[in-house]
Amino acid sequence: MPADTPALSPAALARCIPFVVFMALLALRGYLPDTLGIDTRWIYGGQALIVAGLLAYYWRSYGELVRQNLPDARETGWAVVVGIAVFAIWVQLDAQWMQLGSATASFVPLDADGRLIWPLIALRLIGAALVVPVMEELFWRSFLMRWVQNPAFERVDPQTVGIKAIVLSTFVFTLAHTLWLAAIVAGLAYAWLYRRTGKLWTAVIAHAVTNAMLGVWVIRTGRWEFW
Repeated sequence: MPADTPALSPAALARCIPFVVFMALLALRGYLPDTLGIDTRWIYGGQALIVAGLLAYYWRSYGELVRQNLPDARETGWAVVVGIAVFAIWVQLDAQWMQLGSATASFVPLDADGRLIWPLIALRLIGAALVVPVMEELFWRSFLMRWVQNPAFERVDPQTVGIKAIVLSTFVFTLAHTLWLAAIVAGLAYAWLYRRTGKLWTAVIAHAVTNAMLGVWVIRTGRWEFW
C-alpha cells in the first residue's frame, strides 16, 4: 500500500469487519461440497452468533446506536410502516428479469420427510431479524453511504448526505442481493429513513420489520427461494 493511501479508521473497521465475516461465512455455506457430509444449514447459526459477537465487541464504536439516538414514537412508527411496505413490495418483485442469478447458499429448513426443522427456523429468524439489520445498516448506511459522501465519514451528518452517495451505496447494496429490483426499493427506503431522521435506528427497525415479516411469510407459504 502506498504511503499516502489512508488506511481504514477504527470506526470504519468496526462497521466493515462484521459484514465481511458474515459474507465470507455465507460464501462458505454456498460453496462447501456436499461430499463432506456437512449440513451447511447449521452454519447459519454459527454465522449469526459470530457476527453478533463482533457487533457486541465493537459496540462502543457505534455512536449512532447509543441510547440518546433512539427514535421517538413518531419516527419508530414511520420505521415500522416503511418496513412493512418494503416487505409487501419485496415479495412481488421476483420475476425472472428482476433476479441477479441465483442464491449461492439456499436455506430450506425441512427434513427428509418434508417436516419443518424448528431449531433451524429459529436460528434463521433470529439472525435475519435481529443480527443482520444491525450489521447491514452499520455497513451500508452508517459507513458506506456517508463514506461516499466524504471518506471522513464520522463527521458526516446523515441528514446532509447527497443523492450521489445514496444512489451509489444503494447500487452496491443491490449487488449483494439476488432480487436486484427489490433490493433497490429496500436500499432507498432505508437510506431515506436514515437521512430524514438522522437516526440509524430507524433504518435498523425498518430492516428488522421487513426481515421478520419476510421470514414468517416464507415459513407460512414455503417460498424458500426468498430465504
